[in-house]
Amino acid sequence: MATRVLLADVHTLFREGLRLLLERLPDVEVVGETGDGREALDMIDRMRPDVAILDTTLPGLSGLEVAERARPASPSTRIVILATHSGQGYVAHALRVGVAGYLLKECGAAELASAVRAVQRGEFYLSPAISKHVVEGFLNGAHGDADPLVGLSPRQREVLQLLAEGKANKEIAADLRLSVKTVEAHRAHLMERLGIHRVPGLVRVAMRAGLLGAE
Repeated sequence: MATRVLLADVHTLFREGLRLLLERLPDVEVVGETGDGREALDMIDRMRPDVAILDTTLPGLSGLEVAERARPASPSTRIVILATHSGQGYVAHALRVGVAGYLLKECGAAELASAVRAVQRGEFYLSPAISKHVVEGFLNGAHGDADPLVGLSPRQREVLQLLAEGKANKEIAADLRLSVKTVEAHRAHLMERLGIHRVPGLVRVAMRAGLLGAE
């Protein structure tokens, strides 16, 4: 039986390339694709794919947020993160939220196939380009370039990402089905917690945490 794969990447051309590469594999079936984090989570819930390959910088919800929320929705789905970052903080965050694979976007077709097959077998896969000391540091409890969002709730992370994407408070309230006052309260708490007083500072933090691409 073919491994059912869902693709989620913000860049359409890159996502189409991934699909073409995977469709060449006789034991893989691409069952869906999207460029949006919330839609990716909904598709995982509805389709229950064997493997979901998620870009870290999906809009709405980052790939790591989708991975964390997908676990109760579809515990059998194995998550592979696609990232441009190989620092210890990013890898540690991914491992903490339960991903099965961490793949760098610079990888080739053979590595992509290896990652999908490894996680489908119940194994973990980390790109060889992720240096040994990064993994050892995580296992030994070192923090390295620590996740700057440690201690924030999932809702606070959502608000941070949407603010960093340039959305106004009213838009965020509509997206998250919250009152504008609640969004304003989350925004004020984020700025106080992170020691930031302007939105550009929130954007930089979101980029450091892998919620946004460095475009």
